[in-house]
Amino acid sequence: MFKPLALLLTLGLFCHQTLAEQSPIIVDAKERQAVVEKISTLMINNYVSEEVARKTAAHIQKQLKNGAYDDINQGEAFAAKLTEDVQSINHDKHMRIRVQHPRPAPSGASANTAPESPLVDLFRHQQQNRHRNNGHQKVEVLDGNVGYIDFRMFGGSDAAKQKAATALAYLEDTDAMIIDLRKNGGGSPDTVRFICSYFFGEKTHLNSLYWRQGDRTEEFWTLDEIPGKRRPEVPLYVLTSDYTFSGAEEFSYNMQTRKRATLVGETTGGGANPGGRMPVNNHFNINMPTGMAINPVTGTNWEGVGVKPEVAVDESQALDKALELAKVAAEQFRQKKLDKQINNIAELDKQLAKAERLVKDKQANQAQSLINKAIAKAIDNGLGGENEVNLLGYSFLQQQSNPDMAVLVFSFNTLKFPDSFNAFDSLGEAYLMAGNDKLAKKNYLKSLALNPNNDNAKSMIKGL
Repeated sequence: MFKPLALLLTLGLFCHQTLAEQSPIIVDAKERQAVVEKISTLMINNYVSEEVARKTAAHIQKQLKNGAYDDINQGEAFAAKLTEDVQSINHDKHMRIRVQHPRPAPSGASANTAPESPLVDLFRHQQQNRHRNNGHQKVEVLDGNVGYIDFRMFGGSDAAKQKAATALAYLEDTDAMIIDLRKNGGGSPDTVRFICSYFFGEKTHLNSLYWRQGDRTEEFWTLDEIPGKRRPEVPLYVLTSDYTFSGAEEFSYNMQTRKRATLVGETTGGGANPGGRMPVNNHFNINMPTGMAINPVTGTNWEGVGVKPEVAVDESQALDKALELAKVAAEQFRQKKLDKQINNIAELDKQLAKAERLVKDKQANQAQSLINKAIAKAIDNGLGGENEVNLLGYSFLQQQSNPDMAVLVFSFNTLKFPDSFNAFDSLGEAYLMAGNDKLAKKNYLKSLALNPNNDNAKSMIKGL
């Protein structure tokens, strides 16, 4: 029977157990032989390339037969030697053999009372991720309005994605971005896709993963929806080192092959074959690569060779170099945005002038249609949102004493933002100045329905 309270109590006790308290694993000849045989079987049955798996298995079996492991009695040393030997054949840095210490029993309990639930490992993993802030080491705005994020891992939880979304939202008004992956050892391909999606405007095929089991290929495309602002044009720089590995390499390779970012730093570690941990026996487990990445642009991946940056510098100098480049790019980006805004405003002014002529010719419906299209296009081109349109309406209402044009502009806002009490309040004011008390009251009532605390609407309704 599952006992949640007992499990939680033992989880708490486990979290205070340290590796220093664990006894070293001792292996004898019988266990060494059993481990080599089991690893060989696991590789042949599961490794992404069966041909390479058979060669690797043959090598460690030959090593066992020739006595290469005879003098190794310590578990950690045996795991390290096995890892060295398998990688000498398959050159796959994802494949690693590790010691698996028995779970310690809670204080005062016998060894055989230690829990067996896999939730213990899950809890430990979650605790470690929280301790590392789900991979988010630093988020700040650097000189030149350059955004900077130091990602240490691509956590696979919803919490990790929420952290990423918060960090990216904080930097969404910067004029260039630096993503630091120099100390990132990888993580979830789904979170890699999540973050990549912020930097593409169109749906883009980023990567594919081929899995040996089922002979299937899983495609990773940018997401249709993200909880934030897309930034497909912002200058982007990615920092790399020889520690950058696995999922962090995928992010770098995705951006490089799509020519979406400039990589600065060192060639990455070279691990493109994902997988997971498999138990060997009570003392050992193996991280088994069961798939491989296939980039849709190159048709290959970075396995064994790493991702080579466009700007090659020592990893200790990567941030300074990237910031130097980003400042220049940020200034160009700002100027481009300014030029675009000037053109945007000029085009909007042109359309508003046409609408004014239509109003004078008593063609209000045609004027409203023209204004709706013109303002919507201006918003798409970066004009802003409800507040900017509201200011435009008041420029007609107060500065130009043109309530008819103000009515049309505020009407657009009520259509675009139908849940905004302020949009209807402003439209009511425009109708009032235009001499249409009936429609003024109607819109003030709508505003009050959306916000019963709108004292201005209450006051104006009393006077109508």
